[in-house]
Amino acid sequence: MLFRLLLALLVSTVYGMKPVFSADALSVIPREVVLKGNFAQTQLLVTHPGAEATRAADLTSQAEFATSNEQVAVVTAAGRVIPRGDGTATITVKVGERVQSVNVVVTDVVAEPVVNYLEQVRPALYKAGCNMGACHAAQHGQGGFKLSVFGFDPAEDRTAMVREAVGRRVNLLEPTASLLLQKPTMQIPHGGGRRLDRGSRDYEMLVAWIRGGAPGPGTERPVSRLIVTPAQRNGEPGLTQQLRVEAVYSDGQTRDVTAWAKFDSMDEGLVNVSREGFCKVTGRGQAPVMVRFEGQAEIAMFVIPYGPPAQLEGWVDHNAIDTLAANKFRELGIEPSPLCDDTTFLRRIFLDATGTLPTRAEIEEFLASANDTTSVLERRTHWIDRVLGLVDSPRRGLYTERYAAYWTLKWSDLLRNSSRELQETGMWALHNWIKGAFRANVPFDKFVSELVQGKGSSYSNGPANYFIVNSTPQVLAESTSQLFLGTRLTCAQCHHHPFEKYSQDDYYSFAAFFARTGLKSSQEFGLFGLERVVVIRTGGEVHQPRTGQRMAPKPLDAGPVDHPLDRRIALAQWMTSPKNAAFSRATVNRYVGFLLGRGLVEPVDDLRASNPPTNPALLQLLADDFVAHNFDLKHLIRTIMVSRLYQLDSQPTPQNVADSRFYSHFEVKRLAAEPLLDAIDDAAGTQTKFQSLPLGTRAIEIPDAEYPDYFLNTFAKPRRVSVCECERSPDANLAQALHTLNGDVIATKIAASTGRVEKLLSEKKSHAEIVTDLYFATLSRPPSSAELSATERLLTEYTTPKECYEDLLWALINSKGFLFVR
Repeated sequence: MLFRLLLALLVSTVYGMKPVFSADALSVIPREVVLKGNFAQTQLLVTHPGAEATRAADLTSQAEFATSNEQVAVVTAAGRVIPRGDGTATITVKVGERVQSVNVVVTDVVAEPVVNYLEQVRPALYKAGCNMGACHAAQHGQGGFKLSVFGFDPAEDRTAMVREAVGRRVNLLEPTASLLLQKPTMQIPHGGGRRLDRGSRDYEMLVAWIRGGAPGPGTERPVSRLIVTPAQRNGEPGLTQQLRVEAVYSDGQTRDVTAWAKFDSMDEGLVNVSREGFCKVTGRGQAPVMVRFEGQAEIAMFVIPYGPPAQLEGWVDHNAIDTLAANKFRELGIEPSPLCDDTTFLRRIFLDATGTLPTRAEIEEFLASANDTTSVLERRTHWIDRVLGLVDSPRRGLYTERYAAYWTLKWSDLLRNSSRELQETGMWALHNWIKGAFRANVPFDKFVSELVQGKGSSYSNGPANYFIVNSTPQVLAESTSQLFLGTRLTCAQCHHHPFEKYSQDDYYSFAAFFARTGLKSSQEFGLFGLERVVVIRTGGEVHQPRTGQRMAPKPLDAGPVDHPLDRRIALAQWMTSPKNAAFSRATVNRYVGFLLGRGLVEPVDDLRASNPPTNPALLQLLADDFVAHNFDLKHLIRTIMVSRLYQLDSQPTPQNVADSRFYSHFEVKRLAAEPLLDAIDDAAGTQTKFQSLPLGTRAIEIPDAEYPDYFLNTFAKPRRVSVCECERSPDANLAQALHTLNGDVIATKIAASTGRVEKLLSEKKSHAEIVTDLYFATLSRPPSSAELSATERLLTEYTTPKECYEDLLWALINSKGFLFVR
């Protein structure tokens, strides 16, 4: 190598040529640099040549950089190229004995540069943190100086800097004496600390802006997307990586904005990132670094295996889900747990599909089928189809009803169906409409389309109630986008979304779809209270509060659309279109969260570029399959349940105990309030009487949020005041523990004269028969021989068998095997 370098230098000396180095000596991005203007910058990335992109070692921090002409361009020790004057130069990059060269062309460097406020000043203030909510963009600003959040109102910001406070913040005659520069450089005491260094590029740029008269914002050239290099980096703990960020503008031009981008690690336990985009990995797993610039967000993903490539011994794919899951296990070096046993599987699918426990007869029938010639997968798939009501069986009607009841409960929570807002008649109308849709397995696109176009009487047309619960265009925009597109728009109502690309214009354009939806009163059903009717008006608009502009209806990430009869028709057509990836991705992610304990994206209703899925390929596969099967929810549930991923044991192994995100073992889920109360009733052989509902109504069938049931309230039945899944807390608390351990409700049910224990004793069952029945009723399995022997010893310690069996039932109900889906 040294000989080749010397030869190259000799050739250049003899023939007056530039040094010629081996093309494969180093890989440098970009290979050629063009810098336009005084304050342009470019970040060089140096890697090993020929390496796989995601595994190419970053050599930027090890490289030595030199320029052939400091009058044209200089380069920092970190590889940042900075212009000095018009002309050409060569940057030499050296790592050890390996050398590469990069040609640089500099133009438009002038003595008195004109600084663009939107493309230069605003990014510099953003990078310094001046327009963050914790600084001058706080509600009342800081120190009497207020800026808009993230600079979303550049005209007002320029006024605040240049004209407010009698113009004392900016000194046009002596720019360096401006408070705008002296405070962040700590020449004058500043509560926000040092935000800018004297002599830095951004400092000099702000000086030039002030010297040029501090011109205001002109026509904005929006950034359409960011390109982060590398997009993914795989390696081992200790690796380092310099990131490079380019902004692609609406006119197609690209600009290196590494110097002004904001970098944030989304998991500081795995990767740390500096202000300049230099990343250092300290742990194992998978974590993104979020990159933001001018309202756009992108990520760089770091993948650090937990161990050597997983062998996945014994792993057999049940469907395409497993293929992609296995790829991720191999990439991360995670060995998954084995399959769960048959009784665990059956209990799991019953609770996840219908919110109810399997009966003893169903369990014994399933266990008996193990003697058939069918495979484990075939037997399990058959029972998935039975529980979902997809095949004929003696209890198909019951399964269909319980499936409908359970999923109606879930979506009633999200749609906020409550007599508190809708009155009892409206609440029942919405409940019956939702339940009818799930009973008939209406395709989800049709369900959503009918919901967002709801009109007419709130008493006779269930979907109309959606527009009573969400009573303004703004609330409708926020609820609809979060529920069905996985997009949280709330922040964009006041300013640009901090972690997303959506602006105030996007927010109010989306709200415009609902601007002509109104309410009127009717006495047609006056006997039941004041009926409200959802109507479509011929007029009504939404205006952007900052600009006063009337906003045309426009979907997110799409051009304006409208409909002459009802704008919501256009919205429904766009939103539920097979081409709208956001709709299908948001739906399947929510159902992955329901069934596997956590979504591929968490929270399940917050899908954005800066919150990537743990397995992007798997999310896309499920979304495409959902669309291909006409948005069939039962098909989606079946697909997930059939997968080996869903059927894994919940017990982690030493190899995967650290994993909580990639489904290497089944995520244990606490039973929600309603299915838990039903399970206790089934186990104890009792029935709970709910107010205004007939005896025999199961808790999962309760239509309203407003039920004065102490057990349900203690176990976090939601009030239905939010569209967020988080309203139903999955975490146990002390009140719940005390209630199951010492509460009167459970104790009364266990000791009921018509309950299971009393019935078994009255039938003169043997000890083994009683214990077996209690185990089937609670844990959905027979007791082991050791457990049966232990209960025989336990029986001798009690005065009466009744006390023994009641205590045994109490212990089983308080066990993790009963309280959780596992």
